[in-house]
Amino acid sequence: MKKKKSDPPMMTSIIGEGRVIKNTGSAYIVRMEESGIELNCRIKGNFRIKGIRTTNPVAVGDIVTVSEAADDADYITAIAPRKNYIIRRASNLSKESHILASNLDLAILVATLREPVTTTTFIDRFLATAEAYSVKAAVVLNKEDMWDEDDRELADALKNLYTSIGYPVLFVSATTGEGVPQLKEFVTDKITLLAGNSGVGKSSLINALVPGADLRTGEISDIHHTGTHTTTFSEMIDIPGGGALIDIPGVRGFGTIDFAPEEVGHFFPEIFRMSRDCRYSDCKHTGEPGCAVVPAVEDHYISESRYTSYLSILEEASEEAGADKYRKPF
Repeated sequence: MKKKKSDPPMMTSIIGEGRVIKNTGSAYIVRMEESGIELNCRIKGNFRIKGIRTTNPVAVGDIVTVSEAADDADYITAIAPRKNYIIRRASNLSKESHILASNLDLAILVATLREPVTTTTFIDRFLATAEAYSVKAAVVLNKEDMWDEDDRELADALKNLYTSIGYPVLFVSATTGEGVPQLKEFVTDKITLLAGNSGVGKSSLINALVPGADLRTGEISDIHHTGTHTTTFSEMIDIPGGGALIDIPGVRGFGTIDFAPEEVGHFFPEIFRMSRDCRYSDCKHTGEPGCAVVPAVEDHYISESRYTSYLSILEEASEEAGADKYRKPF
């Protein structure tokens, strides 16, 4: 005989609204708006974004309604409309998405030039996703104390590239404290997501920014030169003086999802600006007649690394939409 599912508990009263500050895997910690009390809550309801299947229906940063059930447990029963959010493909082969955080003032990608190496493709995918979901973004290059002369030259080149597009770039060292005061000033009074590959030093940076946070830090693998996961679940950490940091588990790849092929160019500001001079409004910038973007890449007005990242996302979006693959025209 098939086991009958038990009925969900009846809600007895609404406690109020609060912000989700931690995902523990089996539950969510919600800080109530009026009292500041933190409640351990489960979820009740079917929450969706644009019909996309998500691995986590509730995200850190969400403003939620909490209700008490007849069994005296607390439940999240509604989510207020999100100002914005950052979302990525749950895995390379998955059609599901994962919400990294919501209601953000800023999203920072913490990157490193070595141990581990953060690729420009990863940086560009993060920045394009921030553009797509209306989140201001910046890049922090950590482990400045490890740089040699070549690293310094590369860091300066990356800073020139991304600041010319409109993204702030900061150099810091969580180990020596270099650049940490400037970073703290940059994030104070903002709700800021910190994202990055495993091993880039997010936990160390948070420990430097928030005395007493005491987040666990990990070692770099000698074999793969990649970091170990030290953050298990997403968590919001208050900044002395105002604002908060959202720490999330390190990610190895940043797959985009729900990008329409014709919109991908909008998420690269320099490509979008140049596309206004294209002959056709639906130009995909892959060698079409009268395209203004490809010549701009050839003449180095647009970075080839950025254009390559654009093409990789365009191909991904086109495959998702059932369209032909786009290839680099030169």
